[in-house]
Amino acid sequence: MPSDLQFSWELSGAGWATCRIADRSSERKDHVSYCTDALADLLHGVAGLYGSSSVQRFSFDLEPAEVRWVLRNHGQDVEILIYRFADMSTSFNLPDGEGELSWTSTQPRSAVGHAVMEAAQTVWRQHGEEGYRKKWMQHPFPVSALQDLRRLHLRDDECQMEHDLLP
Repeated sequence: MPSDLQFSWELSGAGWATCRIADRSSERKDHVSYCTDALADLLHGVAGLYGSSSVQRFSFDLEPAEVRWVLRNHGQDVEILIYRFADMSTSFNLPDGEGELSWTSTQPRSAVGHAVMEAAQTVWRQHGEEGYRKKWMQHPFPVSALQDLRRLHLRDDECQMEHDLLP
């Protein structure tokens, strides 16, 4: 089944990235802070879909808001739920349902893995390790997390799309 998923991650300033996810019916865009290792958290979360865990969670700091991604495995599909909380400093222990469900979609796992992997590789190609560290400041480019996701995606998904070489 072809996917209509679009995903991008762009460094948009010193310590900021623009994260965009969209499907045929809706779009979500956030300006993510460097206060967390957000790109690494995203890559680890998506890679976790290839293991035995049925749910993966990670959050992005929007200063002060939080967006919490919840990824649920449903066979070969992934339900993506994004919850928004007003203040990351007070929402850490709150259950997902206490946040506002701001975006949801169900997509093939292969499409999610491929889209996130491609977005991270684009960041690498544009900035390299030194350029990424200079813009993101507190965290290095997550090379090993990207390599893990690529390995799992190529091993477990029957993805027919082209795959670039990694750093």
